[in-house]
Amino acid sequence: MSCPEMPFDTKIKGEEALDEAAEIIRGGGLVAFPTETVYGLGADAFNEDAVESIFLAKGRPQDNPLIVHIPSKEWLPRVAKNVPEEAYLLFEKFSPGPLTIVLPKIDQLPLITTAGLQTVGIRIPNSKIAREMIARAGTPVAAPSANRSGRVSPTTAPDVYEDMAGRIPLILDGGSTDVGIESTVVTLAGELPTVLRPGAVTIEMLSEVLGKVVNHKGKVVVAEAPGMKYRHYAPVVPCVGAEDPADAAKKALSEGNAVVIGSSEFVGKAETYGCKVIDLGSTPEECMNKAFRTLRVAEKRYDFLVVEHFEGKSGYYALNNRLSKSYGGVVIRKKPR
Repeated sequence: MSCPEMPFDTKIKGEEALDEAAEIIRGGGLVAFPTETVYGLGADAFNEDAVESIFLAKGRPQDNPLIVHIPSKEWLPRVAKNVPEEAYLLFEKFSPGPLTIVLPKIDQLPLITTAGLQTVGIRIPNSKIAREMIARAGTPVAAPSANRSGRVSPTTAPDVYEDMAGRIPLILDGGSTDVGIESTVVTLAGELPTVLRPGAVTIEMLSEVLGKVVNHKGKVVVAEAPGMKYRHYAPVVPCVGAEDPADAAKKALSEGNAVVIGSSEFVGKAETYGCKVIDLGSTPEECMNKAFRTLRVAEKRYDFLVVEHFEGKSGYYALNNRLSKSYGGVVIRKKPR
């Protein structure tokens, strides 16, 4: 896929630009906008040329489906067909919010939007700016995260500008995102409700509504949702995971201008060995909220990042899913002591 020309003098504006943003969407252009998870890069979901321009601007593989954003559950029939009652129950309980539901798409929705699939991921963002922009545009909006493909997802408007300046005309600034990682994606198109991508809405929370829910397992051949198939969330400097604070500190000290990033407990122990650290917080929610922003800040200050590997730690399943992709699954495993 060739890189597009950069014809835009990209502007960052606030809510006063909602009508301008809606006009750009209706006209087949791209707008970056805030959600509670990360910033999205939006286009009219039914305009094939506009959707293609998302892939071009990001350098995104076209077999990686997009999520379609709507302002309310009343818009569901505009995107999906044969919508089961369970979908309405989920939207009632968790939306607006960080949940995407995969359903059979209507025939009119272009295949480029769904990466050739007969299903589509749909969500209602918990951002008044996002919902108002979509409502004013009058069309569902397809949007992945507003970053170059493979890069760390943006959680502020300046983050978007770093990656998208010159590639899009407008970034709507809604401040820092609240959740900090992308939405949970659950499909209702199979035999069992299946979480394709974990997020702030956990499998336990979904089970309270749906009964049995499973996590996707096994090799991904066809990506049913974003974030399943390719490396994502990668800093521009080398990055590894570490299970043990002592090992993390040792690696950081051996690399020179390096830092250890992790939870308060993890970096507190690592710091005793004399390495530099960045504290993400003491709870899963705090760590999730700060993770992507921290990676973007740290890659500018350090030449090497060592990130806590959260595998198996209660409450950190979704965060570990993202961070593991940021360091490509390369983990310094804890050695017997």
